[in-house]
Amino acid sequence: MAPTLGVALDYAGVGFLAASGAVAAAERRQDIVTFLFFGALTGIGGGTLRDLLIGAPVFWVHDAGYIVVCAAAAALVWVLRGRGVDPRTLLWLDAVGLCAYAVVGAAKASGAGLDAPVCVVMGVLTACFGGVLRDVLAEQPSVLLRREIYVTAAILAATVYVALDRLGAPRGLAVAAAVTLGFALRAGAIRFGWSLPQFRPAAEGGSDQPRGKGRPTRS
Repeated sequence: MAPTLGVALDYAGVGFLAASGAVAAAERRQDIVTFLFFGALTGIGGGTLRDLLIGAPVFWVHDAGYIVVCAAAAALVWVLRGRGVDPRTLLWLDAVGLCAYAVVGAAKASGAGLDAPVCVVMGVLTACFGGVLRDVLAEQPSVLLRREIYVTAAILAATVYVALDRLGAPRGLAVAAAVTLGFALRAGAIRFGWSLPQFRPAAEGGSDQPRGKGRPTRS
């Protein structure tokens, strides 16, 4: 990936994900320090795990600009949410950050010479792990457990980028296609409630009711 494009995507991904972390703080009416903490944790959490796993220098330790971006995003959410900005606006921005950061993570792993499946996994971890940490601290359902498509969009973006990159496509084209397709999938989930099929165990004894129960339970 071209250095300028890679840096732009990296900062965009960090900033948008940091904003989603600050939104979680806003929903709980927390103070500005919690906004900043949630923003930083969500913005750099996934990239930190990626760098530790692939043995690379942790990106934000050597470039304070990422912390500045997280702080700015959190402060902006503090101001905008206080003025009644529609939270769905930030949800759309989070979708952009999710797909951009998935591509950044996959590209960095690819640059380290890792196999294609590992690059996809690193892209997904980069995009989603910060959100997992955010949800744990905010005591809300994890992105991993929500039926609405979220992680799948990161998987698609990372997979498309790695596939096109390995096929020799121009890096700019690979990035644009990956982010666009991942965002389109996430946008469908936001707009239309798209979700993957839910697991349904086979009925026991010819009935949908669990054995020993008079009526089915609600999941």
